[in-house]
Amino acid sequence: MMTSPVLAAGKVLFDNGHGERFQVKEQGPLQLSGLAEVFQGAGLEVGTVDQPLTDATLAGARALVISGGFTPLHPNEIEAVTRFIQNGGRVAVMLHVAPPMASLLDRLQVSHTMGVIQERENVIEGDLLRFRVVRLKEHPLFRGIKDFSVHGAWGLINQGDGAEVIAATGFQAWIDVDQDQKQSKEETASFGVVVAGDMGKGSFLVFGDDAIFQNKFLQGNNRALAANLAAWFK
Repeated sequence: MMTSPVLAAGKVLFDNGHGERFQVKEQGPLQLSGLAEVFQGAGLEVGTVDQPLTDATLAGARALVISGGFTPLHPNEIEAVTRFIQNGGRVAVMLHVAPPMASLLDRLQVSHTMGVIQERENVIEGDLLRFRVVRLKEHPLFRGIKDFSVHGAWGLINQGDGAEVIAATGFQAWIDVDQDQKQSKEETASFGVVVAGDMGKGSFLVFGDDAIFQNKFLQGNNRALAANLAAWFK
């Protein structure tokens, strides 16, 4: 009697069709091969898609990762991603340069700041762009961890009830909107770093930084965060 093969818990597709420079199949310090290994260790199948995102190219996947995209999604792709989520899929968007992802984020009721965050608290090695994020809301993504590190994050704002900021900076963080290299009261606030949302039967996460999961920074709580992300994908 033949037995059925053991199936992976789900397939995670990494988008490679929008100028992504950091890849799951590459081993360099800024690549994502370590993240792929974490996912595979959790029983997930990892694949890539370099074709336009459509119902057909997303078929059979449990989750989609768009990490470090440099070119915008076509409106038809955005609608395909939306249907994917509505039908029960899970999507994680990780920003390297935010403006190309603006239309997709808008569809998810999320917007981004016009620059990257400079923090005043929990700064790493004196670099205001690198800091630990400690203001976390309860979410499966943060199970068992109290902080994680970012290395150049865009601020995120939820624009409706379908999305919520679940990780944020301290209240003295700032964004140099006018590029005068001076912090003003108008530029100072607490900014979202991770947003979570639901749509139909599925869910999504938006990270203001893609370096969180790059090989160089995939250690300590960032690695634990990756493991929690893998569990969330299931």
